[in-house]
Amino acid sequence: MGLYLLDYGAGNVRSLANSLTKLGHSFTWISDPSDFAKATSLVFPGVGAFETAIQHLTDRGLLEPLRDYIKSGRPYFGICIGMQVLFESSDESPSKGLGIIPYHISRFDDTNKSVPHMGWNTADLLNIQDDAEGIKESSYYYFVHSFCAKYDHEKYPEAMSWAYTTTQYGNELFVSSVRRNNVFGTQFHPEKSGTAGLQLLDEWLRKPESSHTHMPSITPKSLYPRPEHRFTKRIIACMDVRANDEGDLVVTKGDQYDVREKASPTNALTAKIAGAVRNLGKPVALAAKYYAEGADELCLLNITSFRHSPLQDQPMLAVVRAAAENVFIPLTIGGGIKDTVDPDGTKRPALEVAGEYFRAGADKVSIGSEAVYAVERLRATAEKGKGAIETIAHAYGRQAVVVSIDPRRVYIDPQSYDGPYKNELIYGKPDGPDNERGKAWWYQCTVSGGRENRPLSVLELAKGAEELGAGEILLNSIDRDGTGLGFDLGLIKLVKGSVKIPVVASSGAGSADHFVDVFKTTDAEAALAAGIFHREQVRISEIKDALKKVHINGRELSLEM
Repeated sequence: MGLYLLDYGAGNVRSLANSLTKLGHSFTWISDPSDFAKATSLVFPGVGAFETAIQHLTDRGLLEPLRDYIKSGRPYFGICIGMQVLFESSDESPSKGLGIIPYHISRFDDTNKSVPHMGWNTADLLNIQDDAEGIKESSYYYFVHSFCAKYDHEKYPEAMSWAYTTTQYGNELFVSSVRRNNVFGTQFHPEKSGTAGLQLLDEWLRKPESSHTHMPSITPKSLYPRPEHRFTKRIIACMDVRANDEGDLVVTKGDQYDVREKASPTNALTAKIAGAVRNLGKPVALAAKYYAEGADELCLLNITSFRHSPLQDQPMLAVVRAAAENVFIPLTIGGGIKDTVDPDGTKRPALEVAGEYFRAGADKVSIGSEAVYAVERLRATAEKGKGAIETIAHAYGRQAVVVSIDPRRVYIDPQSYDGPYKNELIYGKPDGPDNERGKAWWYQCTVSGGRENRPLSVLELAKGAEELGAGEILLNSIDRDGTGLGFDLGLIKLVKGSVKIPVVASSGAGSADHFVDVFKTTDAEAALAAGIFHREQVRISEIKDALKKVHINGRELSLEM
């Protein structure tokens, strides 16, 4: 008898297990329908799509035992999909939910905001009580979802009596946690919400189980969206990981994608290491460092050769597992997420490769070159449904799929150009850099880390990736990478104005002010940097302080304590 965790067979449940282990709580996995009878407390860390969750639970004979467990009055804590399955139905799925809460899950309106709702936001208590179940209104929690229970107490008073907190995204208010009797559920992911999330989990688990069976219902009240929501801009630390010449995995960063050291004519010491892979630290150690410093997300990009056979050579999986044991914020893994064939001829579909990384502790996978080829196929044949983006998004939800874009400028004559990309042109500003004045250009997509151009523009790729099911765009810039000149604001505004999914700005950051510029000038939801963090030229705390000074919302570590 004791605490059990329900794994329905898809998504990153390892993160919750790591959180509980970190907090000193022992648990057992539900492996058979009979295990529900042994559980005195149950946590369902649902990650992924509503349809996949219901189908997997049904196929494994777990759906009805789960319903019976909840109705038995024993403590239940549902996370994300683990909360949504309590409802009757969802726009995401033709399958019915458990029907515990008489209400429907619907999709966010993307008219004036990006969907998925991906990032850090607050949870506002409907009634502040002495027993607040660990949720603090001053803390930020990590959300990643496209569907929600919209808060409407006037039309649905019974359903809204389950609502414990609400959260605002854009001008929409939704139920971010539910609480009644033995049932507690959060739309956000406490296991990915840093210190605040760990504190919430710990408080719930350390209370006597009897205290979870008498939670009061909440009296619905009128809530009106505030003029502005408290959704934050994200700061992401990225680590390019590859094997050095000795076979050790290191974090590296280069100039225009060249990661080997160069000899300097003024420094004799560099001659000793010239030609060696630039080593800026170990990936797991740097991940822990950036987590402690307040990064909102981490990104690990596999840029070495074993990505061509990711399930035969295991080092990146080991890196993800090790990082996830001590890092409790979202983790994206990129490189080699595609259909592959092992040396022994075994075929490995992209869905299987992604699944292994999710099981190891990753929350999102980043797809680069394969996304370019997929969009080229889409444009040529209208073929959909079989590629890496589609299959992973269908199984795990589109929020689990990031498409990484590496565009390069193609300069044209602004007076005579009448080509196919005339509506995508960016014009150099009169007061801009000298090498841009009087010029115009469009952005051509590349593959293989920028080494090969493809006949596809950045907007064609971004729109195609969104159509195929991507939930986020990681927008790099080959022209700005490693320059320290700041983000390519024209490129970011161009792409952000053409898609309705979140965009992460990348390449070119050299100072904290560059992050301020990108958030003030564009609508990008997040900004990413690598080398300036590794070399400690700029610290994450400096960026957060700079954002705060100009009243740009950012997650503050001090508020979690």
